[in-house]
Amino acid sequence: MSMPPKIIGISGTNGSGKDSVGKMLAQYHNFLFVSVTDILRQDLIDRGLPTVRENTRALSAQWRRESGLGVLIDKAKAIYDSKKGKYVGLAMASLRNPGEVDSVHKYGGIVLWLDADPKIRYERISSSQRGAERASEDNKTFAEFMADEEAEMHRPKGGDAAMLSMAEVKAKSDLFLTNNYDNLDELRQQLDRLLGF
Repeated sequence: MSMPPKIIGISGTNGSGKDSVGKMLAQYHNFLFVSVTDILRQDLIDRGLPTVRENTRALSAQWRRESGLGVLIDKAKAIYDSKKGKYVGLAMASLRNPGEVDSVHKYGGIVLWLDADPKIRYERISSSQRGAERASEDNKTFAEFMADEEAEMHRPKGGDAAMLSMAEVKAKSDLFLTNNYDNLDELRQQLDRLLGF
């Protein structure tokens, strides 16, 4: 890749480091980092609903049915556009529907898929380092963690295009990074190399 992209969609398995990558792009490369999951969580909080995965899945599907499959990307892009000139690019996590990949591509961006060993990912999300706003969704057994992942990886039989299908997101992604690293410095080095910084 000759020049780093201006718009980067970040997707991957739960606990693979999507937010860490977005924060690195913000801190070291002056990207605006927008968590589309945080947009969903804030809407649930505003409605007085619990910010559990089942609710974020249902709300995201509702928005996609009402406003198109790329609605979350459009919302993140609108935030970026409102801050014109302050950032060199936009990083968005966590893409979970193939229509979101199409939307990133429509804006001229690329999608990065992150993964890691399931046990490492489970340890990451179970650690006390995660924010209190995610404690309820991260307080799960390993079996529950893997069941949540399976529910998000494949659209249920008979499910419509607005539902989550991370396997399809992975298939449409442009770059891939396995994040089994013990520290963020190693992750950053690999990320910068992959993206051409």
